[in-house]
Amino acid sequence: MSEFYKGDQRAWFHDEGHPAGFFHTYEALDVGGEPRKVQVFVPRDYEETGTHYPVLYTNDGDTTFFPGGAIGLSWHMGETLSDLYSQNAIRKVIVVAVYPVDREKEYTHAPASLGLFNQQQSCCGVEDYSNYLADNLKPFIDGCYRTLPQPQDTTILGASHGGLAAYYTACRRPERFGVAAAFSPSFWIGLDGGLGTFRSLANSKLLQLTGDALADREKRPRFWLDWGLLRNGGFHNWFIEGNTTKRGREMAKLLRDRYGYVEGEDLFVFEDAEGEHSEASWSRRLPMALKALYAQRSPVAV
Repeated sequence: MSEFYKGDQRAWFHDEGHPAGFFHTYEALDVGGEPRKVQVFVPRDYEETGTHYPVLYTNDGDTTFFPGGAIGLSWHMGETLSDLYSQNAIRKVIVVAVYPVDREKEYTHAPASLGLFNQQQSCCGVEDYSNYLADNLKPFIDGCYRTLPQPQDTTILGASHGGLAAYYTACRRPERFGVAAAFSPSFWIGLDGGLGTFRSLANSKLLQLTGDALADREKRPRFWLDWGLLRNGGFHNWFIEGNTTKRGREMAKLLRDRYGYVEGEDLFVFEDAEGEHSEASWSRRLPMALKALYAQRSPVAV
């Protein structure tokens, strides 16, 4: 590893041998708000070309490339990109893996009820988190790297609560994030498991906060939404992924029927017959999402 600076921020260069690229790791990126770890994965030929790249921001950055998070698993993004690039299947991208500081707070708009008397204590900070991404982190990345900064070239991706936060960020800040990939998104937060279990998503706080963006056909984001259909194997499948499926289907229907989204154009929906609420399932579906959102076309050079 070797130390260097981008702007006034200290970073470490390291190469893990992925054919797709190498890392710039900021252990305590301080661009406003609480400093946090951020890893920037740039294409292998980044230093040799004048190409500008689309940018993929990922929530739960501690699991994007390496084992981490609560149970020490990974999405294996580096291996996936290497495989897709070797097939010339997608455009090359810069990936910005954003590590959480307080995950439950940063990724939610309401408390998660796992029973009438059991709610998460830390919640409801996703608005601040979305603004941090849009107003602090993205300007730093666009200022220090050769990016395509337009919203249509900027994706936010996440799973579970991170998928909810990806959807929320794209809706609240569509002038910055034009695409959201939400794997097993927690649209059930604030509804299922508590007193709101029988309330519709259409009348939820989430839609109150995001519906205006969905109705704006000129500026609204594109979406990848998916979920798994396995219900055995524990609480994470029968309750969490079960409610994820119910509310995901409800969201997809709302996007189509109320807001005029068209599947295959600005909406991609996938139900995984063997999918669980797990990094293994999300990692397996990752190539499908990337192919849908980053179909190959010529890069931009200056």
